[in-house]
Amino acid sequence: MFTAIAQHTVTSKDGTTIAYSQIGQGPALILVDGALCYRQFGPSQDLAAKLAPHFTVITYDRRGRGESGDTQPYAVEREVEDLAALIEAVGGTAYVAGQSSGAALAMEAANQLPGITKLALYEAPFVVDETGKPVTQAFLARLKEAVAQNQRSKAVKMFMKQVGTPGFMLAIMPLFPMWSKLTAVAHTLPYDISTIVAYGSGKPLPSTLGSNINAPILVMDGGKSPTWMRHAMHALAQTLPNANYRTLEGQTHMVKAEALVPILIEFLTA
Repeated sequence: MFTAIAQHTVTSKDGTTIAYSQIGQGPALILVDGALCYRQFGPSQDLAAKLAPHFTVITYDRRGRGESGDTQPYAVEREVEDLAALIEAVGGTAYVAGQSSGAALAMEAANQLPGITKLALYEAPFVVDETGKPVTQAFLARLKEAVAQNQRSKAVKMFMKQVGTPGFMLAIMPLFPMWSKLTAVAHTLPYDISTIVAYGSGKPLPSTLGSNINAPILVMDGGKSPTWMRHAMHALAQTLPNANYRTLEGQTHMVKAEALVPILIEFLTA
C-alpha cells in the first residue's frame, strides 16, 4: 500500500508558489486538473491513490486554487511554467495526464517542454464543428467581467451553462454544500477558458497543432459523452503527432477512476 502523501511547494518562474502532493513510487506522473478542481476537490486524489503502486504521482493546485499563489497578470504561459517547475522538481522528466481543460493545458505544455515524455489527454473541451456550442472570445470577456466584479456565483453559472448543464441543475446547485467550493475558485474560470478558446470556435483544428510534441500521446473520450466532444477528440487524435485514440465505453466527461486508471497504466507502462 502506498498511502504516505508528501506535501511540497515549488516556485514557478514568475515567483508564484505552487503547492503539490506526492504519493507512490516509480516514474513521475503529473495529473492536471480541469476547471474548478484542485487537490482537495475533484478527481485527482482518487486517481493518485489508485495509480500510486505504479508511479510517483504528483497532484498540484493550479495557480489561483487551493494553496497555490496567483500572481497577476494571468497567461497560459505562466501555467506552462508552473508545470515546468514541477517537472524540474521531480527530476527533469515526467509523464503528464490531463482531464478537460487540464488536458488542453497539458497539451500546450507538452508542445513547449521536452521533459514531458508521455502525454495522456481525456476530453479537452474543444469545439471543432457545428455539433457543439462555440467557446468565444466574447464569452471569455463576459466571464472576466463577472470575476472582476466579484460575482462568483454568476461566473460559475455562466460556465456551467456554457458546458451544457441543464437549467434545473443550475437552479438547485447553489443549495448544495459543494457550491461554496465552486465559487471559491470561480476567479480561475477565465484561466481554463483561455486554454481552450483558440480551439473552441467550431472550426477544424489547425494542422500544426502540437507539432513540437515528440512524446507518445493517448487521446481519450467517453462513449456516453456528447457528440461534439467525441468529434473533437477524434479530430485531436488525427491532428496531433504520435497520437492514438481510445474511447472508454460507458464513460462521460466525469470519467470514473476505475475506468481511467487501467488505461493510463497500460499506456504509460507500454
